[in-house]
Amino acid sequence: MKSVAICGSRRFKPQIRKFTDQLKKKGVIVFEPFLRPGEEDGSWNSLDEYDKRFVALGLTHDHFHKIKMADVVYIYNKDGYSGVSTTMEIAYAVAFAKPIYAYSDKDDEYCRKVFFRGIVKTPRELVRYLK
Repeated sequence: MKSVAICGSRRFKPQIRKFTDQLKKKGVIVFEPFLRPGEEDGSWNSLDEYDKRFVALGLTHDHFHKIKMADVVYIYNKDGYSGVSTTMEIAYAVAFAKPIYAYSDKDDEYCRKVFFRGIVKTPRELVRYLK
């Protein structure tokens, strides 16, 4: 079984966690993003701008490393939404010639959309591409 790096916005945290849990139950090696807590626990807001910069830098490099290790990259872009970080992750995956699959084809940005090999809605569908 191949491995997959999951990319997506923190706004989809519950859906991404559910998707990755289902992949793991199917025996897939999953490199998931660190979906840091948000404003709900106050930890991010308690950091000053200087510290936020280094936390963001560390998380970005961490996820780039996960993409580099994975066989396939999956973009969880519900309703076509990909933020700045996800867009950078797509570019990084392209630079390493990783196959990229996405949840939605509704992305209005062709510079992202052209790199998707396919649209995959469920973990079961994605597993078929991993064999």
